[in-house]
Amino acid sequence: MTALTQPRTIPATNTRSKRTRDPVRWLYFAAFLVVTVALMLPVIIIVLTAFKPASEVNAFPPSLFPHQWTFANFKAIFSALPFGRLIANSFGFAGGVTLFALMFDSLAAYALARLDFRGSKILLIVIIASLMIPFQATLIPIYKIVSDLGWVNTFAGLIAPRAADAFGIFFLRQFFISLPRDLDNAARIDGASEWRIFRSIILPNAVPALMTLGIFTFVNNWNDLLWPLVFTTDQKMGTITSGLTLLTGPGGIIPQGIMMAGALIAILPLAIMFLLVQRRFIESVASTGLK
Repeated sequence: MTALTQPRTIPATNTRSKRTRDPVRWLYFAAFLVVTVALMLPVIIIVLTAFKPASEVNAFPPSLFPHQWTFANFKAIFSALPFGRLIANSFGFAGGVTLFALMFDSLAAYALARLDFRGSKILLIVIIASLMIPFQATLIPIYKIVSDLGWVNTFAGLIAPRAADAFGIFFLRQFFISLPRDLDNAARIDGASEWRIFRSIILPNAVPALMTLGIFTFVNNWNDLLWPLVFTTDQKMGTITSGLTLLTGPGGIIPQGIMMAGALIAILPLAIMFLLVQRRFIESVASTGLK
């Protein structure tokens, strides 16, 4: 004789808890959406203003969305400025600083993290203390040195003073310390030199930290205004950020539509780069923080 199976009933407590969780989730989602829109509002204004004609940009009351979409601002930015050259200069400046900074920062960080030499702790304290010195305080002495070398309006004058960074040295040193020293000792027993250990063991294991520092360095130098504005007096040697400051219309009025078109073009390379390395960048940040 088979026993009758009773239908399985869902506990009322689980149903009630699910019903109470759903409104909370929608509330969180709505709050997240509002915060996202608020943070993205400046970018939205830049994008929409770049496609507005001058009559709508200067109209009052202003409107968020353009009534008539136009590409005239993008054509005007290339005629008003040598914008193609400015884009190339920005890539050369930001990319050159990033490559040299990663090379010199990693070498200095390796020496401070893996080599025992007299005065290493004092040197580390000096490097950390230099982070407290405002950049503006050293701008005039650095410009004097660059000017005496004849490097004004050259990539050497833009890149060389930033070829190493105190924050990058400290950041990579902290990551190198987290790597086990048994790797170094095993390589030394096999007869590997310090350069071989650095190149074949340390750097491959430090890819997450190098990628994180590289992206931060590239973005900071790409968006920098003061440095290229001071060290370049020739319009053809400027970057996008310094070139946009030269935009003036009749009577000194700034053409906002053309300015926003240039700003949008300046944002696009960074957005594309982040989309291409988004997953790897997030993984590198996470793994760097864990170590």
